[in-house]
This record gives sequence, C-alpha cells and structure tokens, in this order.
Amino acid sequence: MNMAETGNLAAGLRGELRRREPMASHVSWRAGGQAQTAYFPADLEDLVGFLRSLPASEPVHMTGLGSNLLVRDGGLRGTVIFTHRALREIRLDHLGARGGGVYAEAGVACPKVARYAALNELVGAEFLAGIPGTVGGALAMNAGCYGGETWDIVAHVLTVDRAGKKRARTREDYEIDYRSVVLRSHEIPPSPPLTKGGVRGDLEEWFIAASFRLKRGSGAESRSKITELLKRRIATQPLGEPNAGSVFRNPKGDYAARLIEACGLKGRVIGDAMISDKHANFIVNRGGARAADIEALILLAEQSVKEKFGVTLEREVRIVGERDEG
Repeated sequence: MNMAETGNLAAGLRGELRRREPMASHVSWRAGGQAQTAYFPADLEDLVGFLRSLPASEPVHMTGLGSNLLVRDGGLRGTVIFTHRALREIRLDHLGARGGGVYAEAGVACPKVARYAALNELVGAEFLAGIPGTVGGALAMNAGCYGGETWDIVAHVLTVDRAGKKRARTREDYEIDYRSVVLRSHEIPPSPPLTKGGVRGDLEEWFIAASFRLKRGSGAESRSKITELLKRRIATQPLGEPNAGSVFRNPKGDYAARLIEACGLKGRVIGDAMISDKHANFIVNRGGARAADIEALILLAEQSVKEKFGVTLEREVRIVGERDEG
C-alpha cells in the first residue's frame, strides 16, 4: 500500500500531507491535473525523515516553484514533495582566501541568491536574478541566462537519496554541460530536472543545498547589474501571463525562438494556450488553458521545426502525469 492510498504520516514527521492536490496551484503555467499525494516538509530533517518513511515502490517527485513543469490533466501518481517552504536557509559561507560564498538550500528562489550576494558585497551571481525557479532546479539542469550558468559558481553541493542519506559532492563528481548535469559515479543515477525548482523523482538522488563561490566586489554595481537584467527580462519576455520560461533549449549556434518564429508559429493558439507573440520560445496560458492545450503547442513547435529545418528541439520543460482520457 503506497502513501497515496494511506494518506497517513509516520510518527515524528512535522510536515503537511495532502491528498489529491491540484498541481495547477503549484506550477507557473497554472494548468494541469492533481497529484495523488503532496507533502510539504517542515525543514530538511523532516524531509529526510519523510523519505525514509516511504515504501520503496512509491513514486516520488521533488519540486520547488514548478516554474518549468507541466502536469497532464489526468494527474500525477505518487507523492510530490515541495521544497520551497522547507529548504529555504540562506547564509554566508566562508570559503577561505579564494573569495566569499553563499550557502543556499534547494528551495531558495534563485533571484533571492542574487540579491543576497549583492547585499553582502559578493559578485558573480547576478544572472541568477533572471532564473525564475529555485536553487534545486537550477543545479539539476545547470540553469543559466545572460551569459552565466549555475555550475560556473558552484563550490560544492549537498544531496539526499531515497534512503534519506545525505552526501557532499563537488563539481568534479558531475559532467556539466549546457542545461545538463550528469553524476559521474554509477553509485546512484543522476537526477535530471523535473522543474526549475526541483529534480526528477523517478531517480534516487536530489540536490538539497549548494555553496556558491563568488568574488568580492561592489555590491552597488552588482545591484545595478541585477536591475538592468530584470529590465531586459521584462522587455523581452511575456511575464504578464502564466508561462514556464523557455520551453526549448537553444540548439547549438541558433535560437529556438528564431526557428519557431520562422515556422510562422508566433501567436499560434490552441484552446486557451498561445505561443507568445512577444517571445516564440514561450507558451502562455491566456486564462483557461488545459495542460493538453499547452502540450499540443509544444508538439506542434517540435514537428514544425523538424520538418522545416531538420532540427530536433530539446525541451527545457518537463511533462509528467497521465493524459485525461475523459
């Protein structure tokens, strides 16, 4: 019997367990079905205890802000664990003579890390202000924007596995590439992203914190750079409507948005979902979109770009769950 069927917490756990939780309330697209079970841990140790309490057969999905996650309309089996309320510690981290550091748990929003670093006269994290998800998801997919990538500034990370065992790892433990993070060791499979705020739950190790190595510098200049990055984001992205950021990775030497627009798809509508007329690599929910509408546009963009240019677009977003057969 799994957690979704029992709906009961093991002794000593302090978090909140919910049944049939609407995932549209927890993803930035504001669409999709229900999770069988959702757990909101009280803190890191409560998360560890909860993982240890789960049956081995229980599907687990770790997520943060749901900023690049689409849950199909038929819902999601298993248990979704939300990190953004629990894993939210952020503090200075002494990293010796090589510079200053910021320690942030996986549920901390990336823009908060950028601002915190700047307030403490540390530079190099400004690009994180343009990433709408959490530290956990940024680590899992090597999120980046405006010339910076998450793992460029990682000193070390902490992870937790299905048995609740915590590990300290460094960059050398992973193969890092564009929007890709693969654990070198075969001890435990790597966890690619479920969302920009989490990592996939069908594999067995998740990021729970990171220490970012940064340079000492002018906090005022850093804050000014953050302001400019945010102005650029507002000017170029459809932030006024629910979306999940960039839907596709940029192909090498090109831009997904250019390819999609060249296929005449900018502004294309299915149901109440639309390929943004402001940025073709964004799909927006105009108010009442179903997950199926959004997925249909994703598939349309993939098929059109493949037919016209012979390019296979790779998704940044994750699509999970069951289709609604009704």
